[in-house]
Amino acid sequence: MLLSVMMIALATNVAHAQYKNSTLNPPPPVPDKSAVDKEQKKSSVKMRYDVHPTVPENYGDLKEGEYAADLKNPSNIVTEAEYDYETGCYIIRTKVGDYEVVTPFILTAEEYNNLTLRESMMQYYRQKNAETAEEKKKNPFNFLDMQFGLGPLEKVFGPGGVQLKTQGSVQIKMGIKTNKTDNPALSMNAKRKTYFDFDQKIQATIQASVGDKMKFNMTYNTDATFEFDNRNLKLAYEGKEDEIIKNIEAGNVSMTTGSSLIRGGSALFGVKTKLQFGRLTATALVSQQNSESQTVNTRGGAQTTDFYITADKYDQNRHFFLSHFFRDNYDTWTSTLPLVSSGINITRIEVWVTNKRGNFNESRNIMAFMDVAENQHIGNSHWTSTTSAPNPTNTSNTLLDEIKNSYPEARYISQAANALAPLSAYDFEGGKDYEKIESARLLSSSEYKLNSSLGYISLNTALASDEVLAVAYQYTYMGKTYQVGEFANDVPSTEQSIYVKMLKSTTINTQVPMWDLMMKNVYYLASSVQEQKFRLDIKYQSDTAGVYLTYIPDQRVKGTSLIKLLGCDRLDNNNKNHANGYFDFVEGYTVSNGRVFLPSAEP
Repeated sequence: MLLSVMMIALATNVAHAQYKNSTLNPPPPVPDKSAVDKEQKKSSVKMRYDVHPTVPENYGDLKEGEYAADLKNPSNIVTEAEYDYETGCYIIRTKVGDYEVVTPFILTAEEYNNLTLRESMMQYYRQKNAETAEEKKKNPFNFLDMQFGLGPLEKVFGPGGVQLKTQGSVQIKMGIKTNKTDNPALSMNAKRKTYFDFDQKIQATIQASVGDKMKFNMTYNTDATFEFDNRNLKLAYEGKEDEIIKNIEAGNVSMTTGSSLIRGGSALFGVKTKLQFGRLTATALVSQQNSESQTVNTRGGAQTTDFYITADKYDQNRHFFLSHFFRDNYDTWTSTLPLVSSGINITRIEVWVTNKRGNFNESRNIMAFMDVAENQHIGNSHWTSTTSAPNPTNTSNTLLDEIKNSYPEARYISQAANALAPLSAYDFEGGKDYEKIESARLLSSSEYKLNSSLGYISLNTALASDEVLAVAYQYTYMGKTYQVGEFANDVPSTEQSIYVKMLKSTTINTQVPMWDLMMKNVYYLASSVQEQKFRLDIKYQSDTAGVYLTYIPDQRVKGTSLIKLLGCDRLDNNNKNHANGYFDFVEGYTVSNGRVFLPSAEP
């Protein structure tokens, strides 16, 4: 009975609960999708170009290509594939560190292969584009060194394309000359003559090739010794081993024969061809001979040639003193030949010239100063002497110290002119006091000859009027070592210029001391001169007598011959100190490389 009452009471409580008010909040209303889209459009700006999603969420994101505005993904976001061997599919996971940022998705084997193939192709073409861009940077277009492909014509001329390379220099001088003669016997029109003065100096080489079979070479040199060497033109075609046409040459050709009955020829201009038919080889030549042969009779095993050279025809722009100290003592040191009493020994030297060859293997930017290492012959009064010692050194005057300390920007070739502009108040000008040369060429030791005891250099090739010559050298004198200028390794940075001693500038100015550094006592005779049968006479043309005299008709020097007056006759045939009336032939000093060096700086 009690159990029944409790069940009735429980049923009564349950029944009451069905009619009790709920305290739960109602569910939120479903938002209007159109309203949400409108709100998003208001808060965002549509981009002009699509952007690839940074985190791929499905296969479609991976399959799409890169867009123009895509940037590189952050390095901490990594998308990787994991192979599931049970299903044979690939699970794509995107992680930031060790945490997955999106739900992994599955790719079939075919989808994964298509994806990896596309990625490899994109990487391949990206690498090729980078190599092409890098190759264009390494090999920019150069008018003096052009290269082109042949395409289908490579089957005819062989691989290699078309290559054209040009080297050399061209110098042209033009002017007007006017001569006026005050001769009353001439008419007014004949007293004055005006004419053009035109001169050219060309040293050019053109090398061209078409494939590996056809070659073209042309050289033009206005300073050649023989006329037929001025212009050399040659077009050659060279066939392969199994071709009938072995060789075709047109232009300057030569022909050699293996028979003494039929002599060959050189310096020929025409067409030459070489054909091969099995074991038969045929050589045909149609040409004009531009050379000539001469027969010379010699006596005593030597050939003698007469030279006539006036005093003003010295070998200019080729021989230079390294400093005024060497020039001032030149007469004294040569007065004791064949022994040189200078006490000088130049142990190291670097010679720099203007780079006109386009060869930049041995090149540096240089700043060349006229008054470097000068103590007594200072061209600009702004620099003062700092030592009483006459021998040259970098501390001979204040030039280098002031340039280094007060004008450090002069080290940089592009800022040198502006950096040295304040010195213009002291008449310090470019072209006269200094020269800045970009990519100056360092001469090899075979391009010049140094006289280490007398202090001068002789260049193999004469300098043009617009070329600069500068040096840096080291020498020993009276047991001490001195240096003039800076060597290339003294300034390791190639962006900075090196300071050197200028021996020749781009302008000719006879009023500056540097003009005296060019030697005017050297005369060229031949490529080689032998001591036997050599004789040199110095004569003076007398206007009154009308003949050449071996002396000057002046009472003070009339009794002394010119060759002795100029110090050229002090030794006998055994090089003893006894005059014999002949020019003193001392190899390496008074005669060297076919040139005569008078033992007087101002003969």
